[in-house]
Amino acid sequence: MILDPIGRDEAREMARRELDKQVYQRDRPSWLERAWDDFTEWLHQLFGKAPNPESQGSGGGWTSIVVVAVIVLIAVALVVWLMWGRRNPRSRKDPLLEDTPSTALGHREAAEHHAEAGEWAEAIRERLRAIARDLEERAVLSARPGRTADELAAEAGEAVPELAEELTAGVRIFDDVWYGDRPGTAEGYARMKELDERLRAARPKPLESDDLTLAAAGDEGGPRW
Repeated sequence: MILDPIGRDEAREMARRELDKQVYQRDRPSWLERAWDDFTEWLHQLFGKAPNPESQGSGGGWTSIVVVAVIVLIAVALVVWLMWGRRNPRSRKDPLLEDTPSTALGHREAAEHHAEAGEWAEAIRERLRAIARDLEERAVLSARPGRTADELAAEAGEAVPELAEELTAGVRIFDDVWYGDRPGTAEGYARMKELDERLRAARPKPLESDDLTLAAAGDEGGPRW
């Protein structure tokens, strides 16, 4: 029996049909795996060209560097975007003092305790709380629930204008550490402690309500011109 010779095209078609059978497809990589392999191979080639920009002679090396740089920027942007939802949940609108009763002395002791442990962020917060509570206890500021650190700086700066800049700087240290996720430092705490001591030694202006009381007393019992 003489068989007719099979042409090249016919043999290729027969082989394609045979390989398309399901039994040959079980161990074949998925399209996602193939795409990832192609991408990693392409990226490997780019990094291989990048160290030698002149190797292509037509600017291909520089193009590879630019492409790699763009990929790196995209990766960084993706990481930042993914981490955005994990950022510090605290807000500058949060009240500085909690609703529970406290004293300036208690906050100072807590601040020193954190400082001895090297917990500078907590020490800075407690020292600023001591400042706020001390100003309230001495009636320099009215006891107002919900006062933020920025509001403390503004209100205390009006009562003690000679320390207004130091108050702003101290609250900025607190904001950077507590809301900006910057590391607290011993230097930052030392500045906050010095601010607390200078405020305690200052002679602040009386509250507006005290001014009105004094004026009323003067009108009733003082001399009239």
